[in-house]
Amino acid sequence: MKAVILLSGGLDSATVLYYAKAKGFAPQCLIFDYGQRHRVELKKATAIARQAGCPCRVVSIRLPWGGSALLERTTRLPRRKTIDPGEIPVTYVPGRNIIFLSFAASFAEAAGARAIFIGANALDYSGYPDCRPEFFRAFQQALDRGLKAGVQGKRIRIYAPLLRKTKAQIIKLGLKLKVPYARTWSCYKGGRRPCGTCDSCLLRRRGFEEAGAADPLVKEAEK
Repeated sequence: MKAVILLSGGLDSATVLYYAKAKGFAPQCLIFDYGQRHRVELKKATAIARQAGCPCRVVSIRLPWGGSALLERTTRLPRRKTIDPGEIPVTYVPGRNIIFLSFAASFAEAAGARAIFIGANALDYSGYPDCRPEFFRAFQQALDRGLKAGVQGKRIRIYAPLLRKTKAQIIKLGLKLKVPYARTWSCYKGGRRPCGTCDSCLLRRRGFEEAGAADPLVKEAEK
């Protein structure tokens, strides 16, 4: 079965790509260039899709109104020692998953795909409202009622297999699936090496530590 994979180049989305392949889906990757400051993830995502042997499309969009530290370099990235999921940080991009999933649904319907995979997580995450189970339930209802495929009984289903997993559980799953984590990128700051202090770096580091595994990206960056 054809599936559209939202691939950012990060740890979670790469794991979802390999998970979908392992489940017998035929993935087509959708990568978004939305003006993010960590543009290095675009090259990483393309490389991951290529290594997985999956076709990919890069869609360029712009959010000229900003509203996020990931879009505005004048807004400082948070440097938090602990992450409170009840607090929505400045790295939240307004409506990002709504936008991405809308594009993915249009692509899936046009391509005859019956599944959309997204690497969202609601346990070890930064508190974004569009990464929570209630959001995905609501969006699934919107697709069921708002797409030709949905009203004709050919439902396009949203899969978020990592939603209720810890980062350590995700990493353990990815290691079993042989996800090339050295090719992934998590840091919000971008640059040649991970900053190690942004929320995404903190969650990644804690995940590898709790999984009892070394992060190959850190090893690669230290060379």
